[in-house]
Amino acid sequence: MKKIQNSYKKSGVNISLANKLVRYISNLSKKNVKKTKSYYEKEVIGGFGSLFDLSKYKIKEPVLVSCTDGVGTKIDLANKFKKFDTIGIDLVAMCINDLIVQGAKPLFFLDYIAVGKLNLNKSKNIIKGIFKGCEIANCKLIGGETAEMPGIYSKDNFDLAGFSVGIVSKRKILSKNKVKKDNVILAIPSSGLHSNGFSLVRTIIKNKKISNNLKKQLLVPTKIYSKEILKLNEKNLLNASAHITGGGLIENLLRSIPKNLSIKIDLGKIKTTGIFKFIKKNKISDKEMLRTFNCGVGFCLIIKKNNIKKIQKVFSKKYKPYEIGKVISNKKIKLINNLRW
Repeated sequence: MKKIQNSYKKSGVNISLANKLVRYISNLSKKNVKKTKSYYEKEVIGGFGSLFDLSKYKIKEPVLVSCTDGVGTKIDLANKFKKFDTIGIDLVAMCINDLIVQGAKPLFFLDYIAVGKLNLNKSKNIIKGIFKGCEIANCKLIGGETAEMPGIYSKDNFDLAGFSVGIVSKRKILSKNKVKKDNVILAIPSSGLHSNGFSLVRTIIKNKKISNNLKKQLLVPTKIYSKEILKLNEKNLLNASAHITGGGLIENLLRSIPKNLSIKIDLGKIKTTGIFKFIKKNKISDKEMLRTFNCGVGFCLIIKKNNIKKIQKVFSKKYKPYEIGKVISNKKIKLINNLRW
């Protein structure tokens, strides 16, 4: 009688396939090293721990800043529309855009990918997006983990998480302590929905026929603002900033304002774009839109009024900041006018 042999592969975990993915990531990493001409240990990807050399950063009173995040249920639409080459950019962006709120220069990034069953082509496309995001943010992907978890995730489902570390001089840290009454609030346009509000989006589009154009709009990758924000901080043009994510414009701005101050926002000045107008048409109130989505504002700057023109010169036309409000002494939030749809 022939004995039945159990194996890890039969239980749903393919180590050999995972090793192929590691080799692929390692090769991408080597290309990235040559392109950026940055320092790496020779064997970074595939080791037990990831190394990063801080000695070349001549920063007085250095402080490390760390962030971790994911991309939420935007993953479900990437799966549904079978588009995986940009969701990695979203992952990097959600971490890096938090990091730069405090003025930190991104140094390195690590990712975690959990799948039900490893699909090599899908995973390669996701990783390509992560490398692209790191390239945009001028940071290095130095490690990560791919976990094959049959029974926990269904065959096609997956999840992503990211972790990033940056560095900033103690004297260059952006914080709410620098914010003063009558500071101006500038809005920097978003590239689209970014990575928030997708649970509501999925409810709205459920059972609807979706055009290719709408699919593209829904999956436009999150704008990474690090290049511009770091340049502004280097020139001492910022008092504080805010990444507009879950909770929307008001809640995220308040995280960067001292408790004895508040904000006055002219909602009528916010430049909403087509994707938000599409969502709004589905019986969503302005209050819900403001709290769930960025509504066209991906990042905010809190500055002295006389720095507006200097700041605008740093940005391309598409992402040029514009004034939407100011810091006030009254503790009550003031919202004037309505969002323009």
